[in-house]
Amino acid sequence: MFLIPAIDIIAGKCVRLSQGDYTQVTEYHADPLDIARQFEDAGLQRLHLVDLDGARSARIVNYRVLERIASYTNLHIDFGGGIKSDDDARIAFECGAQQITGGTIAVTDRELFLGWITRYGSERIILGADVKDGKVAISGWQEQSALDLDPFLHDYQQLGVQYAICTDISKDGLLQGSAIELYQHLRASFPDLKLIASGGISSIDELARLRELGCYGAIVGKALYEGRISLKDLLMC
Repeated sequence: MFLIPAIDIIAGKCVRLSQGDYTQVTEYHADPLDIARQFEDAGLQRLHLVDLDGARSARIVNYRVLERIASYTNLHIDFGGGIKSDDDARIAFECGAQQITGGTIAVTDRELFLGWITRYGSERIILGADVKDGKVAISGWQEQSALDLDPFLHDYQQLGVQYAICTDISKDGLLQGSAIELYQHLRASFPDLKLIASGGISSIDELARLRELGCYGAIVGKALYEGRISLKDLLMC
């Protein structure tokens, strides 16, 4: 299982939200590149980079942060937030992303999202399947669609999607534990999907459980910044 640290960006700075609420913002560092270098220096190889400004906008916003991190580290970066057009996807890849995540666009413009799979290859496109009360959430988690999670994942897997990041929004940023039962269900229902767990992870024990379930990856954010999980512990997991 890949252990993937997260950097969320607002106004070019490293922050975290609680349950996707933009009024509950904690700033952790003014320069995300410094944080990314710490991850790389510790031996981590991947990074989940999210443009929270872009997630609420009609386009990506913090692509220069992506470009700096990609230029000055060798981290494998998956980038999401605000990728809502062909130009956004092109900019993200040109700025150094190895993969991009499409969440809102997969709901609002299915044809465009599937076009990225055709153009860039399914190994470079991640489906963002964030969920609240069983429904897929969009627009930086500010809106809840009418789509149920399981049919949403099933349809896209049938159309070629290999990777999905699934975040239980009710857990995210609270350090109260991840949605183990949700991931257990998804692994049983979609055994061939490369499932990346995200949201609420607060201990090494939870990471071990997600590994046992067969998750492809696990994204860790606030637990790292708050010292619940150290980089050393993460690498030993």
